[in-house]
Amino acid sequence: MSGVRHLVSIDDLSLAEILGLFEAAKELAKDLRASSHLCRGMISASLFFEPSTRTRLSFESAMLRLGGGVITAADKLMLSSSKGESLADTIRVVAGGYSDVIVLRHPSEGAARLASAYSTVPVINAGDGCHEHPTQTLCDLYNLWIERGHIEGLDVVLSGDLRYSRTIHSFAYALARFGANVICVPQPGFEMPDYVLQRLREEFGVEPRRADVTRLGDLASRSDAMYLTPQKPHQLSLFIDPKGKDVERVDALYMTRPQTERHPDGARSLENYVQLGKLQLAAEPLRDAVVMHPLPRRDEISADLDSDPRSIYFKQAARGVPIRMAILAYLLGALPLQVEGEAAEPRYHAVQLVGNLCTNPTCISRSEARHVPPLFKLASRHPLRANCGYCSHEFAFALVGCTTTRHFHEKDSPEVRKIRPDHLVFFQDLAQASATGFAPAVRPSVSI
Repeated sequence: MSGVRHLVSIDDLSLAEILGLFEAAKELAKDLRASSHLCRGMISASLFFEPSTRTRLSFESAMLRLGGGVITAADKLMLSSSKGESLADTIRVVAGGYSDVIVLRHPSEGAARLASAYSTVPVINAGDGCHEHPTQTLCDLYNLWIERGHIEGLDVVLSGDLRYSRTIHSFAYALARFGANVICVPQPGFEMPDYVLQRLREEFGVEPRRADVTRLGDLASRSDAMYLTPQKPHQLSLFIDPKGKDVERVDALYMTRPQTERHPDGARSLENYVQLGKLQLAAEPLRDAVVMHPLPRRDEISADLDSDPRSIYFKQAARGVPIRMAILAYLLGALPLQVEGEAAEPRYHAVQLVGNLCTNPTCISRSEARHVPPLFKLASRHPLRANCGYCSHEFAFALVGCTTTRHFHEKDSPEVRKIRPDHLVFFQDLAQASATGFAPAVRPSVSI
């Protein structure tokens, strides 16, 4: 909707805006009761189609501390979706006078993007499937910024379930944007997905390299570790040691639980899932590292670390209130930020398609096809690659058309490079292109 700012992805905020939110949150945190005038008379709607404790309560606490009110639908059995109502219709109703802002958590990837297309009030993504969790990412970045004073150049270890954790995916993108270095230390079978690594490479110039994490001891004894740094490829080529980039010092260790609710058919084994305790934290590179966790935890962090001054995960949760106060007040226009430059620009162009080319079974475009406007984003021009605009998964296509000429080409044709991004249209096959009224491009004849 025109004029409404949404927070669907961390990319919806510029770096200047993010730092401005950190400064605002720092001020709000000095006295959480002193800002009850900012959003007086405004209402936040919590729409949670999945369980949540910290995210939902911290958002509701934040809105109440800003002087606003809260309405909540946190049991999906009590929502009209259990009667067959679409998410699009639910959003239309809740945005139509019920609330001034919507905080949405949903199991389908891309749900928040869909909601933003139908909402006349700001939509905040509180987690959509395995896709993104931008406010948790802002909370994590804020904690790093508070603890270290900066983010650029920090060395951050991501450990545990890196495959199914949406928090990890968003955090990795944000760290790359800020120029931090990421050391992936996954549990075997829970490595970072290829599509996340591909996006890191294409958008941030990150080229994955093997990491030598022998100094991390038991934490990484069975891990095929990876070092990700947003530097130029020629700089990365200096890492010529076959063992990989040596990890000598870590600024932060981010531990994650196994995301069993997202494991397909329980296929992932949790046997020997590492537990982080004082013994593991005794490794020399971790001596000064702060220990972070998005919570809830299971057995991956021992209780003997709770009293360790390096452990900040309960502080991390508490700081979720002031950062979410800043987010709510900013999107509602109650908290102007003193930032330079323009708001973040979309990284990709929206392009057109015929039919649903997304093959991700958990994408919102699969479950709400009749409400999903075509939305795909251009990932690369050379070679031409496109991702689903909802869940970010890459899709396959055979032919590319131009909406101006009504001609189609083979996807690898040089002529495709001349088509404006917003004039592209994708087809699965010749029959689909012909049925839509597109004709094959006429190749120019060659004079002899």
